[in-house]
Amino acid sequence: MTTTTPKPVPISAAGKIAALVAPSFGGCLPLRIQAWDGSVVGPAVAPLLTIRDRQALRRLLWASPELALAQAYVLGEIDCDSDLRASLRLIRRARDTSTGKQGVSPVQIVRGLAALARWRVIGPRPAAPDSQANLRGRLHSKRRDAAAIAHHYDLSNEFYALILDESMAYSCAYWRSDAPGYTLADAQADKFDLICDKLGLRPGTRHLDIGCGWGSLTLHAAQRYGAKVLAVTLSEQQYQYVAAQVARRGLGDRVEVRRQDYRDIPGGQFNSITAIEMGEHVGAGNYPMFTSRIAELLTPGGRVLIQQMSRRNKPGGGPFVEAFIAPDMHMRPVGETVAMIEDAGLEVRDVHALREHYARTADAWYDTFNTNWDQVVDLVGEQVARVWRLYLIGGSLAFAQGRMGVDQILAVKPGGTAAPIAQWRLR
Repeated sequence: MTTTTPKPVPISAAGKIAALVAPSFGGCLPLRIQAWDGSVVGPAVAPLLTIRDRQALRRLLWASPELALAQAYVLGEIDCDSDLRASLRLIRRARDTSTGKQGVSPVQIVRGLAALARWRVIGPRPAAPDSQANLRGRLHSKRRDAAAIAHHYDLSNEFYALILDESMAYSCAYWRSDAPGYTLADAQADKFDLICDKLGLRPGTRHLDIGCGWGSLTLHAAQRYGAKVLAVTLSEQQYQYVAAQVARRGLGDRVEVRRQDYRDIPGGQFNSITAIEMGEHVGAGNYPMFTSRIAELLTPGGRVLIQQMSRRNKPGGGPFVEAFIAPDMHMRPVGETVAMIEDAGLEVRDVHALREHYARTADAWYDTFNTNWDQVVDLVGEQVARVWRLYLIGGSLAFAQGRMGVDQILAVKPGGTAAPIAQWRLR
């Protein structure tokens, strides 16, 4: 009697991909994978990742996994058929908590490369999405910085109105309550009051708001505290918006707004200065110049508050953010920023960590953005909408999980007869 050896069943595309991914999760795949050939692998109740175009795999041969997967998602080459925010949280948790993580063996690598060749994946670098930044010129030259700011902030005021609250504040809020009626707008107003309190603003105070955004802090300081404010931004859209708000509120005698680089602010002494999430755009090499310029512009005894994001282990902005959102962005550990401020001759008086507040802020932005999804797509197209979906979700996760931080750093220029710094209410 002759026995016939059964032929091995070919492993599907989804199966081969799962075999390469699973070791990063200790062998337990936390997602369900569907490949372009219709094959599906993974737990039935897990989030479904669909690879619609095999070119998504080619991108992994040419770019870091973070950037390659972001490009593929933005272009629709891969998609998540479940709630993306919940899915990414689950996947990240599974990766961080899995035990017995394994490396990919040489045999698996060879089999993976053979599969890529068979699928005709190996080839030239795929084109980047149109929504990806493409800056030219010397890093952090005035022209390049202006282009970087335009890429991020000049999508249109209408676009940001579909994400932010009515104050148009585009920075971490300060959440003082968990009451049901307490909104993002309330938390932003509490943040403005916290800043103005730390700076000791009062009627007649000469204040400089560097990188004023849509003017939320500028308008608050002038209207509620009577400060005389010079607000500067590189964004044409922001400049037009703030100027219109100043005119509408009748604050022309208290607020001057300019489209201007901080390096070109003319000589003059200010009692206080703010740079709210603007320092990330200055760059590593230019940061000492930035802090020195602030010191020059302050009166003796004057105060500066810098609210700035930080990254402890991987300075920079990250491949996705630098490519799609904020080109040339640079973040560093907060201790290094404090040292640079001190090197400029300023006395650091307080460092106030707000990391958890930013996770909650980003979630609130995403909820508004998601509610307005159809309007966002109509305004900027689905590709840019997908960029911002990924950005808002990723930012929330990074702050919630401690991979990024944000701090208010209060410093004083020595000398003068400034009043003692009061204690403020913290939460």
